[in-house]
Amino acid sequence: VQLQASGGGLAQAGGSLRLSCKASGFNFSLNTMKWYRQTPRNLRELVATISSRGSTDYADLVKGRFTISRDNVKRIVYLQMNDLKPEDTGVYFCNLPDFRGRSWWGQGTLVTVSS
Repeated sequence: VQLQASGGGLAQAGGSLRLSCKASGFNFSLNTMKWYRQTPRNLRELVATISSRGSTDYADLVKGRFTISRDNVKRIVYLQMNDLKPEDTGVYFCNLPDFRGRSWWGQGTLVTVSS
């Protein structure tokens, strides 16, 4: 299993970024995918979830601002982040929560939001 996240960077408050996670090594279309973030205080927070059928769920802190989506042909899960806030700063990780009895993590991509 490989999960390669990209798209992080520096944004101003109110700006937007789109993260991508390219997946390989498993049947992508059959699996739920998640985005987490690790904050500067070292807390890992669940940000968004998308099921194999495309159902989505969001942390209260990002509802209405972030959108998770997936492209099963390209094997990519996206996180569109709008109206970014300084508190969105962190390292964002793509996660495959349950495959072969374990959770799998990508390498993370850093998002920094300046005020």
